Amino acid sequence: MKPTDIRHPEYFHKVVDCQWACPAHTPVPEYIRLIAAGRYSDAYMINWVSNVFPGVLGRTCDRPCEPACRRTRVEENNGEQPEPVAICRLKRVAADFKDDVKDRMPLPATQKNGKRVALVGAGPASLTVARDLAPLGYDVTIFDGDKLAGGMIRTQIPKFRLPESVIDEEVGYVLDLGVNFRSGTRIDSLNALLAEPYDAIFVGTGAPRGRDLEIPGRREAAANIHIGIDWLSSVSFGHIDRIGKRVIVLGGGNTAMDCCRSSKRLGGEDVKVIVRSGYEEMKASPWEKEDAIHEGIPIINYRVPKEFVHENGKLTGMTFEVVRAVYDAKGRRDLVATGEPDEFYPCDDVLVAVGQENAFPWIERDAGVQFDKWGLPLLDKVTLQSTLPRVFFGGDAAFGPKNIIWAVAHGHAAAVSIDAFCQGRDLQERPAPHVTLVSQKMGIHEWSFDNEISIENRHRVPLKEASLALKNIKVEVELGFDAKLAIAEAKRCLNCDAQTVFAPKLCIECDACADICPMDCITFTDNGEEPDLRQRLKAPAENLGQDLYVSDLLKTGRIMAKDENVCLHCGLCAERCPTGAWDMQKFFYREAHANSGCVEVPSRKIA
Repeated sequence: MKPTDIRHPEYFHKVVDCQWACPAHTPVPEYIRLIAAGRYSDAYMINWVSNVFPGVLGRTCDRPCEPACRRTRVEENNGEQPEPVAICRLKRVAADFKDDVKDRMPLPATQKNGKRVALVGAGPASLTVARDLAPLGYDVTIFDGDKLAGGMIRTQIPKFRLPESVIDEEVGYVLDLGVNFRSGTRIDSLNALLAEPYDAIFVGTGAPRGRDLEIPGRREAAANIHIGIDWLSSVSFGHIDRIGKRVIVLGGGNTAMDCCRSSKRLGGEDVKVIVRSGYEEMKASPWEKEDAIHEGIPIINYRVPKEFVHENGKLTGMTFEVVRAVYDAKGRRDLVATGEPDEFYPCDDVLVAVGQENAFPWIERDAGVQFDKWGLPLLDKVTLQSTLPRVFFGGDAAFGPKNIIWAVAHGHAAAVSIDAFCQGRDLQERPAPHVTLVSQKMGIHEWSFDNEISIENRHRVPLKEASLALKNIKVEVELGFDAKLAIAEAKRCLNCDAQTVFAPKLCIECDACADICPMDCITFTDNGEEPDLRQRLKAPAENLGQDLYVSDLLKTGRIMAKDENVCLHCGLCAERCPTGAWDMQKFFYREAHANSGCVEVPSRKIA
């Protein structure tokens, strides 16, 4: 294998698994250390620079960072699956305990640059574009049919998960940058918008249309059959404040979980979730399913809806076919009837949450934006530019329903593209990330970070008593970590951004580092092709998704090969090395945004 080029910014970025997995590339270990040091405002700003909505995401993120957490691969948990650091809920800690940070936010641009940008939809993707472009002097206008900005953050996430005050605060930080928010203004024609003097247009309208379920009885019983996302919006705006005592929720995603839990708070006494797939195949996040079950809502799997049963136009129940999953040789699943009798479940109301679709009736098909066979815009996946050069897409409107953190990532990428487009630069030339790599050595055996490995299990977020939480749909269920629990959870972080950096010229091949390594991830051996080398390490490196750190040839002709997959970043190799060939160096990676020079980045000193 060729020696590893650690100067390449993506090498150590990939080693910081949580940050690598985050679509917005939030520097996770950095803000967790700041929380452990009680520097909540600094931790908040680190988040805000990357993901724009720390308080919102600290409650609602789908947490792609957590399955990637190194703790799930390197610790034992009495035979059970080890649990990741509670990265998402620590983000909320930064938001809950910070001081007033208004004076740390960028100021509105004192001088406009003469370029005008229209953003259609006031959801997280558009707000991120506005956050990045407004400080650069762009005249940014956001159009939305609703009275308040926030998009799906405000209309589709129940207030018992995300209080209105958190939305108001974090949306306000963006609007305070001098952004023009045209509330109650729905865009009905792209051609009409194109006729106005905007240099670029960003479409961040989400996936606003819930899929229906056209089975017998749908039309006759329509009065008591509701599309899930529309129903949640009506609840959010106060148009709906009650539901029948017996409720069936169809679907296995997070929207279905929000529907069933909301139903419990609006008068539903017998609320069930009924799903076509198995429990493990449901698209809802594991914790969303657990929360529903915790509130006494059963989830019934492998049931295919066949009919809405009604009497004289009034819904009385539903019938379902009982199925089982059968997999072919390629692992493709098919649902096959078991032959058991159909099952009938009585109900007063049904909430249909079986998926969402993009809807662009306002984009004329002669406007120049081309769509694929699924109705999604044809986009450059890097620049998010459509086939009409000055029109860009992001969030769910770009590639279909995902989650808030992906919308933020799209917003950052689109803002870079819009800035380049308006300034006449090549959109494919993306700005390089900001990267630093700094030694943390304070003495021969002392580091400027705590490298002790906590053996504590993941701490649970306290919940409000269910009997109280279920009485009011606006009462937040999760109480969040207090300072003591936050520090204990923060200490579980392995500081994966404190990198082990090897200097081959200083190595005397004494093998002391390999002897002391608790994970057997360092090996001195002959070089070879990667598949062969991975099997010849002290502990075979089976995870092909994480790289090997391979040195130049040493004096004996051997190489040092380190499996980055299971390294604890404990620093024992550097402490034991008699020549200083190993060093612990803190790696800081910040994704480049359009406004990289306009927002504050807190001190990068390890606390």
